[in-house]
Amino acid sequence: MRAKITYAVTAAVLVVYFVLVGSRGVLLIQNGTAVTVPFGIAVLVLPVIGVWFLWKNTQFVRKANRLAAELDAEGGLPVDELRRTPSGRIDRESADEVFARRRAETEADPDDWRSWFRLAIAYHDAHDTPRARKAMQRAIALREGKPVAS
Repeated sequence: MRAKITYAVTAAVLVVYFVLVGSRGVLLIQNGTAVTVPFGIAVLVLPVIGVWFLWKNTQFVRKANRLAAELDAEGGLPVDELRRTPSGRIDRESADEVFARRRAETEADPDDWRSWFRLAIAYHDAHDTPRARKAMQRAIALREGKPVAS
């Protein structure tokens, strides 16, 4: 729940920022000089890119959460079996062991979105965020019946 609140607050702050930057871009364009108009247009591009990025990430999170809820309803969410250090950090060897099992599971059935979802969690636990995201994107695509590149 804390992660959802943090995401919502961050998204709200970004939207406010996009509005402020966009209004500055409009003011620059309204100034109407040869320097301020192109600069204003360039300033307006930033919020557009930011809104697109925020939208894509929000869609990704919503789809991943939907898969998690579905997997939870099936009783298929992976159990947290990771050992932790006294400070609460995940033990690296433990994460590697779980990752090896999840990778083998995914290699055995590469068309199952559930195994890709669990692999994404194992990547995340191993602190490999880019691969975790790719694995989750693949799980989402498989669940939605979209074509997936090999």
